[in-house]
Amino acid sequence: MSAQTSTTKMQDHATFLAGAHDFQADIELLASSNMIGTILDTVMLATNMRFAGVARVTADRWVACRTVDEVKFGIAAGDEIPIESTFCQTVRDTSEMVVFGNATTDAVYKGHPIAAAFGIVSYASAPIFRSDGSFFGTLCAIDTDPKDVDNPRSVAMLQMFADLIGRSLETEERLEAQEMLVEHERRMQQAQEEFVAILGHDLRNPIAALLSGLRQVAKEPLTERGRDYLVLMRASLYRMNEMIDNLMLHAKSRLGAGITVVATPDAALQDAVEHVVAEVRAAAPEKEIIVDLDLSRPVSCDPARVAQAISNLVSNAISYGRTDAPVRIAAEYRQSGLAIDVVNEGDAIPPSVQDVLFQPFRRGSEIGSTGLGLGLHIASSIARAHNGSLSVMSGNGTTTFRFEIPLIGEASRS
Repeated sequence: MSAQTSTTKMQDHATFLAGAHDFQADIELLASSNMIGTILDTVMLATNMRFAGVARVTADRWVACRTVDEVKFGIAAGDEIPIESTFCQTVRDTSEMVVFGNATTDAVYKGHPIAAAFGIVSYASAPIFRSDGSFFGTLCAIDTDPKDVDNPRSVAMLQMFADLIGRSLETEERLEAQEMLVEHERRMQQAQEEFVAILGHDLRNPIAALLSGLRQVAKEPLTERGRDYLVLMRASLYRMNEMIDNLMLHAKSRLGAGITVVATPDAALQDAVEHVVAEVRAAAPEKEIIVDLDLSRPVSCDPARVAQAISNLVSNAISYGRTDAPVRIAAEYRQSGLAIDVVNEGDAIPPSVQDVLFQPFRRGSEIGSTGLGLGLHIASSIARAHNGSLSVMSGNGTTTFRFEIPLIGEASRS
């Protein structure tokens, strides 16, 4: 039996390999399934027949989806033969098995033209139905010699395997659909993160221009109201710049492999932290910030990243703390490393909020929310990149964020 072709519909194994078959999805589903391969091998072993296959059968098409061919019929996945030259058309029309062990003696199929045309002596074809009851195709076993395939045990086995294939079709299709959905969501997320990174980059230039303009305006004679406006504008631009820094760092960490830090063995951390605190003070002159830092001992860290984390923590403390109470920043050397505390007074953070506080784009709705919900996530990521941690303690009218990193040791990539 050789696969035949037609100038209209008939397709073959090469078409399947090229990915252009009409039944490409069905063939790929079965051709790649380990379970189908095991079933076909088991059918051949149990019946002693030398050809087994699963075919997709419609009203006018017969297409091989998976075959094991030891007879050398020449039928492989994607090959098609005329439906009228198969017994599967009868199986589809009647929803019943066609089975005979010896075409030369069988009462029904003796002298049948299909058997005679292809030299088929023993044959079995069981219908495969999807879980919704629709007809999919057939499970076939064929040989050119007589085989004891029409006994009750072989018939029951073939029916069981056909039912198993039918039930597995929906499972495999659901799995494939889920994998496609996951891949689609991954690509969408990557596109969003790339957009955020580009947006953040493009916003930096106009913000830098505005800051430069404000510096020039500050040199001009201003009324008291003008000076007040200048402070508010500077604070807004500082906040925008901080958001952009956090957005870009988050996007880069997501597009790459986390936040990267470049550790300096004896980092100038004191200067870096004091610089960002000065920036926050300039942006929020009405807020008292008390600093108690003595960072005289050497720390292996990326000072710019640590300073960014402290800046985020101080901004968070200003946003959520009591307006009439100061924000305190203190450092303490411990046996495990350096701990920098940022403390504000105000309502306690509920435990349910603490559980998600360091996740990206999660804001404490129970205690009010400002910004994008990235500042604490970035600070926590920077701590982890230094093999450290960020923790929160909140109660009795005080909230403390503790940023901890080891004194000695290399920072890593989180």
